[in-house]
Amino acid sequence: MATETERQADDGRDASALAEPTELQEPIRLGVRGMTCSSCVRRIERALDAVPGVESASVNLATEEATVTVGDVSMNALREAVLKAGYDLSLPGEDESSDDTTTRLAAEREREVKALRLRTIYALATAAFLIAAMGWTRLPVLDEIPERALYFFYFALATPVQLWAGWRFHRVALRLLRHRSADMNTLIAIGTFAAYGYSVVATFTPSVFESAEGLTTAVYFDTAAAIIGLVLLGRLLEARAKGRASEAVRELISLRPQTARVLEEGTEYDIPVSAVQPGDIVIVQPGEQLPVDGRVVGGGSAVDESMLTGESMPVSKREGDEVFGATLNTTGLLQIRATAVGKDSALARIIRLVEQAQSSKAPIQRLVDTVASVFVPIVVALAVATLLIWWAFGPEPALTFGILNSVAVLIIACPCALGLATPTAIMVGTGLGARRGVLIRDAAALELAGGVQTVVIDKTGTLTEGRPEVVQVTALPAAGITEDELLRLLAIAERGSEHPLAAAILREAERRELALEWPEEFEAAVGRGIEATVSGRRLIAGSTSLLAEHDVDASELEPLADEAAGRGETPVLLAVDGRAAGLVTVADRLRETTPDAIRQLHALGVEVVMLTGDRQRTAEAVAAEAGVTRVIAEVRPEEKARVVRDLQAEGQVVAMVGDGINDAPALAQADVGIAIGTGTDVAMETAAVTLMRPDIR
Repeated sequence: MATETERQADDGRDASALAEPTELQEPIRLGVRGMTCSSCVRRIERALDAVPGVESASVNLATEEATVTVGDVSMNALREAVLKAGYDLSLPGEDESSDDTTTRLAAEREREVKALRLRTIYALATAAFLIAAMGWTRLPVLDEIPERALYFFYFALATPVQLWAGWRFHRVALRLLRHRSADMNTLIAIGTFAAYGYSVVATFTPSVFESAEGLTTAVYFDTAAAIIGLVLLGRLLEARAKGRASEAVRELISLRPQTARVLEEGTEYDIPVSAVQPGDIVIVQPGEQLPVDGRVVGGGSAVDESMLTGESMPVSKREGDEVFGATLNTTGLLQIRATAVGKDSALARIIRLVEQAQSSKAPIQRLVDTVASVFVPIVVALAVATLLIWWAFGPEPALTFGILNSVAVLIIACPCALGLATPTAIMVGTGLGARRGVLIRDAAALELAGGVQTVVIDKTGTLTEGRPEVVQVTALPAAGITEDELLRLLAIAERGSEHPLAAAILREAERRELALEWPEEFEAAVGRGIEATVSGRRLIAGSTSLLAEHDVDASELEPLADEAAGRGETPVLLAVDGRAAGLVTVADRLRETTPDAIRQLHALGVEVVMLTGDRQRTAEAVAAEAGVTRVIAEVRPEEKARVVRDLQAEGQVVAMVGDGINDAPALAQADVGIAIGTGTDVAMETAAVTLMRPDIR
């Protein structure tokens, strides 16, 4: 075993720094290596809790992390406690950023999956051949070979499975033995070595069996290989699940721009986002993501905040308004004074909420951990008792039967809920669910889903399609212009805009096969609309206030605009050559399946709550169309999670349904989380932190 100095050198950390006590304001998350089942979890938690200065410790098997709340304690003390328990603890590096840590862990898991896949394939293939060669369906080609010679052939095939593919079990079992401890690896090592060792003796020294009463000269290489292959398959499925869970956080981190354009003494510099300091002036051009949180100090634009708030339409931002990192600047140039960077940004807070949810446990898991902590010694005792009882009272060959049955006890009685049976059951359940559009992450979701009392549903992208579309085109008869011509003029003008409303209008013009050219002039009135010259005609499109600025009488359009707004639609008023000409309404359409889904939930006695960052009036209009009676609107991501917690505090089992990172904290907080696929990988990967998700793309 490596010395402490060597381990610290390998980690690139100074020993004196690790030995110094540290006072931490919030729980720290540390990587744990070597865990295989719930008994490992309980053992590590006990080891950490025993360290003076540790207030609480929680270990998560799926994420391979320990969340530790400490007072005055050194990092070395934590590591030594975990090492004595037989496991490895990864301490946070002072020179390693969160992004670097995530990348490193991702690379480690990828290597683990590749190594597991190779060993699993070899072990299962060998086991399948040995079962065919040694079982009831004995291969005819082997009939002419003497049985003694076949034993050596079987030995040659099975030995790499035992000593190479299965070495991870034996290595951990030996390490735990040195610490006078045991876990699932111990059971697997004892069981497979019993079958393998019995077969080796029968192969090389059969005289031992001839002189011992109750033994038979038979080999069980197929049994040992099959056990290792099946357990490795379970480990492979588990490793892949862990990778998907960690990928959620990596995808969230990837949303953050890597560089920022900073204005200093009249000169612009591109620097890493990590180098931006509060107070710096950051320049963001149209079509770029905002690199930091801040306030607008110059320029104006419409910012698409849908990934953060759920608001389907971009929000007008002018001097003094607050903006958030990772949102999208759509139309104008913005100058932003940075107020929150790095771990203090809104996106970083969401990432922390997701990480906390990944490290949390369902209540039933703690019971499993407690039972598993005493499970292994009980199983070993039962296996020994089985051997003795069969040897004393069983039929001949009694000792052979005793060994085989004791091996069966060791293997079958492994804590399979987290080792083998659960990953296999999840694989089967996932396959069946996928045919119906549902992805199930783990058994806890199935356990909890049956008791759901309240379903909290996001609006944008969940109840709705998540993409603005033209709903209606209305031309005023007095304007002497057709609906198609009105839409054509507007679409031509919008060709110079990057606003999502412009994209919706252009899609509708394409659907109607309208001929479009480029506008002769174009000017964006930030947050209010556009002005353009199209085919020699002057077009103004936008809000009532914009038309009023140009002395256009929009009184005939105002009732139509108010009516559209009451339906949750966004009206775009148009004036052509100084006269009101009509309006185009754009809305995020309700999914066709939404009303029926809401009716079915009500029929089950489940309360449905719409929870959205959108405007109250728009949310109420959509809720009325969908059949939802309770609406909570204009809430931020952190507030969504709080609403879920409040419902849970009332004793409700809550399911949360959302579509992206704006819903991630609430999805993670809910007893059951469901994410709707909207075509973005980020939305679906975020759902990996939840218990259950349907993909209905």
